[in-house]
Amino acid sequence: MTRPGQADEIGRGVLARASAVVYRYLVLGAFLGLFGAPTLIAWTLLVPDGSNAGLFVAALAPVAPALSAALYAQRSWSRDPDLSPGRALWRGLRSNLVDTAKWWLPVLVLAGVLTFNVFFASTVPGGDILRPVCLVLLAVLTVWAGHLLVATSYFSFRTRDALRVAAAEFFLGWRSTLGLVALLIVAIGAVVLISEAALLLTGWAFAGLLRLIMRPVEADIIRRFVDPASDPA
Repeated sequence: MTRPGQADEIGRGVLARASAVVYRYLVLGAFLGLFGAPTLIAWTLLVPDGSNAGLFVAALAPVAPALSAALYAQRSWSRDPDLSPGRALWRGLRSNLVDTAKWWLPVLVLAGVLTFNVFFASTVPGGDILRPVCLVLLAVLTVWAGHLLVATSYFSFRTRDALRVAAAEFFLGWRSTLGLVALLIVAIGAVVLISEAALLLTGWAFAGLLRLIMRPVEADIIRRFVDPASDPA
């Protein structure tokens, strides 16, 4: 839905609308670069050693709030297109920061423990089994966090309800789950084969793909878990 006057602001021509899309994603790239910079700086300064595994994971603290704002803004742009895309990003950050932090910080703690176990599994009995189990749990945790992003970026669930909804959508939205796995593999490949900076520079593209992959999950949550009389946040 477009508010009165917005169509004139953007213009009705194909070139004008294409330029508006490019501008939005340039702003999104700058926004994600701003919030991803602390992670990149921390990873650059830290010695790549297993003893620093927890610090590498902790440096990801700004990532989920920034991605939540990116998802929120992209939906807002599709509903209310204008030439001030930054407003939706900051509004999404303010609206979702607390709800996102409530689950993201515990996820980081658990991810830090699992990562530490992966690096030092060989020092304990049964390490050959422990390492792959922890790797699988890390992957599941990351994909579950992707579903949680949708549940907390677009909706006003209580934290425990968001956890349940995300767990249900992990299986109900299996196509999106597979899409998240593929996106995760690409992100890890970009970091390993190129650098962390490459992932930061292409953050806008990953955010756009995340929005595309998770749109069916958003629709399914509305259909299954949201009161039809209410309007999702």
